[in-house]
Amino acid sequence: MAKNLKGLIRLHQWVVDEKRRKLGELLKMLAELEDQTRRLEEEVVEEQKAAAKEPETAGFLYGNYARQVIERRARLAQSIASVESQIAAAREELNESYRELKKFQVAQEVRDRRVALETARREQNVLDEIGLVMHRRRRAGGS
Repeated sequence: MAKNLKGLIRLHQWVVDEKRRKLGELLKMLAELEDQTRRLEEEVVEEQKAAAKEPETAGFLYGNYARQVIERRARLAQSIASVESQIAAAREELNESYRELKKFQVAQEVRDRRVALETARREQNVLDEIGLVMHRRRRAGGS
């Protein structure tokens, strides 16, 4: 019976590890999206500086650029919101899997303790029996 529980523990540990990896990938994806957003904002500042230096040509070109930036910001914001939602769900799944794993680990610890106590009790009974036999032999031999 204990072996089956250890197998379940290994299985649930694997599930927890997989969910951690998934969460890690999502967090990495979020960091990449936030980095893209930061780079876009830095690019906008540079384009604004360039447009300020040459206002006559920039007026025509900057309008198209600004529309593209607005669209890119919207897409990045939507992607970030989507990934954040996925992260929240992945965290909840990880927490649930971890709680399941802990249930099996605690049950195994209880079983292991129970077996250890039973083994100690049996060993003590054997030692008590040996002591009793020796005591009887001494009494029988000494009288």
